[in-house]
Amino acid sequence: MTRRVRVVDSHTGGEPTRVVVSGGPDLGTGPVSQKLDRFRSEYDTFRSAVVNEPRGNDAIVGALLCEPSDPSCDAGVIFFNNVGYLGMCGHGTIGLMVTLAHLGRIRGGVCRLETPPGIVDAHLLDDGRVTIRNVASYRSAVHVPVEAPGIGRVYGDIAWGGNWFFLCSGHGQELALDRLDELTDFAWRIRQGLTAHGITGSDGGEIDHIELFGHPTAPGADSKNFVLCPGKAYDRSPCGTGTSAKLACLYADGKLRPGETWRQESIVGSVFEGTVSVVNGKVYPEITGSAYVNADAELILDDRDPFCYGIRTAGALVTPAVLPTGTS
Repeated sequence: MTRRVRVVDSHTGGEPTRVVVSGGPDLGTGPVSQKLDRFRSEYDTFRSAVVNEPRGNDAIVGALLCEPSDPSCDAGVIFFNNVGYLGMCGHGTIGLMVTLAHLGRIRGGVCRLETPPGIVDAHLLDDGRVTIRNVASYRSAVHVPVEAPGIGRVYGDIAWGGNWFFLCSGHGQELALDRLDELTDFAWRIRQGLTAHGITGSDGGEIDHIELFGHPTAPGADSKNFVLCPGKAYDRSPCGTGTSAKLACLYADGKLRPGETWRQESIVGSVFEGTVSVVNGKVYPEITGSAYVNADAELILDDRDPFCYGIRTAGALVTPAVLPTGTS
């Protein structure tokens, strides 16, 4: 038995997004946060099939379009990666907007998107760039010490930008593309230290993104970052939710006023522009970046294929007999 899943691939500042246009699971009705719970509990094999090897790779972020429950929204979206699910995804939202334009579903203007952590406004600009107004972001802890195995004590801020981040400066690492292995090892040890010592976000959420900052190299940039994502892949873009977390910290420190622009460079040299607005005491980051569609294709899920549902990063093969009931 074979099934076909239409996807559109894009990249935002080098970071790939794969939007599932049709052929995904029926997640029923209700808020997108509830649909995420059902996706996780009943259709996780579909997630693995879409983004993991042999069809995908560790860097791909998937985006499943679904119906919103909020009548003010144009669409709902659930983001996922090689090991699980994301709250918000900034680069993925930018990629989603150029995908919708590619499909002829939008021709500019603002789309309201229902995501698990809240509503996000996304604006397709005349020059093809996209500006997203993210969920309210904030810093929950300042200069937190972490004992990282093999490194020792490092310090960083804990902030929410749609996902939980540990933001670290003064780490002594050179942020260069030819040091990916060293940077990945360093950031992963910080994450191990956070887990080992029970350090979490203010809501008890796992801090699953590590963000290292250094001096920029791109003209006009204010900072450069290296972001390690939950599945141990690095973010090729400056990271939309990570930049949101950074903007929240800058605002809290009095280093960024509403309307001022912060230019965040990624490890590969791409740049996001960020500003903040403040409404009722809450900080709403706005991120602008570019994305480009690079594939419009069908994935073929063949149940006879022993690797049909992907290979987990830990090496465990996912081999259910059939795709779960309810997948169209």
